Amino acid sequence: MPKGIFKVPQISNEPVKSYAPGSPERSWLKKEIEKMRSEVIDIPMIIDGQEVRTDNTVSIHPPHERKHLLGHYHKGDASHVQMAIKAALKARKKWANLSWEHRASIFLKAASLLAGPYRMKLNAATMLAQSKSVFQAEIDSAGELIDFFRFNVKYMTEIYDQQPNSPNTIWDRVEYRPLEGFVFALTPFNFTSIAGNLPSSPALMGNTVVWKCSNTQVYSAKVIMDIFREAGVPDGVINLVFVSGPVAGNEIFSHKDFTGIHFTGSTEVFQNIWKTIGTNIHNYRSYPRIVGETGGKDFVFADPTANTDHLVVALVRGAFEYQGQKCSAASRAYVPRSLWPEVRSKLEDMVNGIKMGPPEDFSNFFNAVIDEPSFDKLAGFIDRAKTDKEAEVIIGGDYDKSEGFFIEPTVILASDPKYITMEEELFGPVLTLYVYEDEKIDETLKVLNETSNYALTGAIFSTDRYNIERLSKALVDCAGNFYINDKPTGAVVGQQPFGGARGSGTNDKAGSYLNLLRWVSARSIKEEFVPPVDYRYPFMDEV
Repeated sequence: MPKGIFKVPQISNEPVKSYAPGSPERSWLKKEIEKMRSEVIDIPMIIDGQEVRTDNTVSIHPPHERKHLLGHYHKGDASHVQMAIKAALKARKKWANLSWEHRASIFLKAASLLAGPYRMKLNAATMLAQSKSVFQAEIDSAGELIDFFRFNVKYMTEIYDQQPNSPNTIWDRVEYRPLEGFVFALTPFNFTSIAGNLPSSPALMGNTVVWKCSNTQVYSAKVIMDIFREAGVPDGVINLVFVSGPVAGNEIFSHKDFTGIHFTGSTEVFQNIWKTIGTNIHNYRSYPRIVGETGGKDFVFADPTANTDHLVVALVRGAFEYQGQKCSAASRAYVPRSLWPEVRSKLEDMVNGIKMGPPEDFSNFFNAVIDEPSFDKLAGFIDRAKTDKEAEVIIGGDYDKSEGFFIEPTVILASDPKYITMEEELFGPVLTLYVYEDEKIDETLKVLNETSNYALTGAIFSTDRYNIERLSKALVDCAGNFYINDKPTGAVVGQQPFGGARGSGTNDKAGSYLNLLRWVSARSIKEEFVPPVDYRYPFMDEV
């Protein structure tokens, strides 16, 4: 069989389609949405390549249209988690031994399938069941996931290419082995791309995976699994289960072959997982890799020189795209007193012009929040702000769940920089502003730094280069992704590796080689070409 040192195809970011009126993609997507709305589908778990159904089915409804039925999924129990673990371990050796170029081919094919025949299906699924606008779906479920698949292949080859130096009579090399055991991928509802990346990136590096998606993302997870299967992911390599978090955790975190978790979700859940792993550490074959991206209380800080037009657009897009349900969403902002009248006027005009409704209507910028618990939590914080002395709802504040879980884009003005909505992650369309005195910029920066336990994303706005450096240094520990004169959302694979520190996660940077390094265990190999024939060294000679 011929061999070679293979180079993967040239990798670049997937172009984002516009869906402008008259464009072919707009027509194609609308037809796919109509088709999928007209069907009621049955979604089984996929374990060892087999469809697994149960007697316990759960209905799926669009968050923006509660009465419409999209389908049902089959909810599993502990036995299905056990089946998935067994399947992953059975598939491990053969998958780990497969030549890297064949693993690369599978996920490059997945990218091509998603860029082509599956693009509109995954976008439509994300729009319907996660209530994302057409643009938010396109940059997420199409563009970013395609980029994850392709760039991860590129990063894999770069990792394998990192090799040590060797003296003349020795060959030193490093093998990047998969981890010993199975990896658990626990994925969120808010980004379809994350749901696809968390199981596929460990799998690309030769690991086998048990994947539990969010209950509110099952509809699009089914499409991702269809892509994996058509791309040629072998049976047992990625196993998709629909179970509760505690059920999955009880089985997975007590298993001796658990070797790592790839997680995106709440800080509280992640901390409990870490604690459970620590408690069970003596049971494991190896020390599990714990990789997580969690919450954020992401900030925008403007100095007195900030361009107010740029600032207001960043606040509106950063806080209200996808209803603020991004871990990177702008949720607290600091505006100088001198700019506040102008910022308030422009912000009111812009937010009041936002059109809200179902994503099937492409003219809507703003859609529904994901489910009733989220709606109720957000409504509670808004009601509290309406009565608290330290806060005032200055824009929006209305909500209605009679037909869908709709909450208006809401802006709260806080007189206390440590008011609860300046500190606590809400994960919804609520932006809290604090107006500081211009001469107290350093004091306000200190308050910003001390207010939140999170450090995911943050943005500064200034037209003074000295101030830009000053603010960047003052806020160095506040954000893993830091933006200058831009909104704190929208990291692009291959451009801005994503992840935060403090309570926001392990900062292992999804969309970069740093993340993939967590899914391998290096083995150093030294081969001596001319071994010694005498145990003695020259210093032992008497003469």
